[in-house]
Amino acid sequence: MPRAWPVFVYWLSLYRRTWRATIVISVANPVLFLLGIGVGLGHLVNHGHAATLGGVSYSAFFAPGLLAASAMQTGYIEGAGRVFAAAGWAGSYRAAATTPLEPGEIMAGHMLYMGFRVLSSCAVFVAVMAIFGVSAGWWVLATLPAALITGLAFAIPAAAWVITQRSMARLQTLFRFLLMPMYMFSGTFFALGQLPGGLRLLASALPLAQGVALCRSLSLGRASLPAVAGHSAYLLALILAGILIARVTYRRRLHP
Repeated sequence: MPRAWPVFVYWLSLYRRTWRATIVISVANPVLFLLGIGVGLGHLVNHGHAATLGGVSYSAFFAPGLLAASAMQTGYIEGAGRVFAAAGWAGSYRAAATTPLEPGEIMAGHMLYMGFRVLSSCAVFVAVMAIFGVSAGWWVLATLPAALITGLAFAIPAAAWVITQRSMARLQTLFRFLLMPMYMFSGTFFALGQLPGGLRLLASALPLAQGVALCRSLSLGRASLPAVAGHSAYLLALILAGILIARVTYRRRLHP
């Protein structure tokens, strides 16, 4: 879809004027969490509890989990909040729909931008991880594509759903009662092995848990090909499903 590129350029040019507003939630918050919890609280956890974390420091355990959680948060904000505004009060989608652009091209261009946002914010976080030395050397670079597909696994399905919504309250409800509990119980802050059996299986099946496990195994240099393939396939399936659904929902909203 070559005409999707101008849509991407539009969103990128808009971001050049508003990027400062995204710094706190996309970069500063995760970095402060890493410093406060990973380093501060981690100093306490490291005394006597390293065995429950696979023998690594809490900072090394926590950082890749926080990277995945940050990717989820950025993906949801871009896939839900931005799309809701573009389809509603901001009018970006309505304006684009009056041009020769097809709904699928509008969708594809915006999704390219979502990928850029997730990738750029995660790149900063990965750089911080490297500076603090909380990964297994060059393995930290492998966490970047892992974080990208984690973020897109939330951004694209969110966009496919949000384009059908007229009430911001539903977006806030989803964030409060689905994403936040997922943030807390997907292995970001503690090893899932500490949960009871049934709850552990349920938590392991969550999308964020898959992203956390993928980023953590790569960051620590302990990834195996079957595990990486399994986690990646799960996240890529969500992305593909989101794209297929979005092709329908975007057309219904933009060309009713």
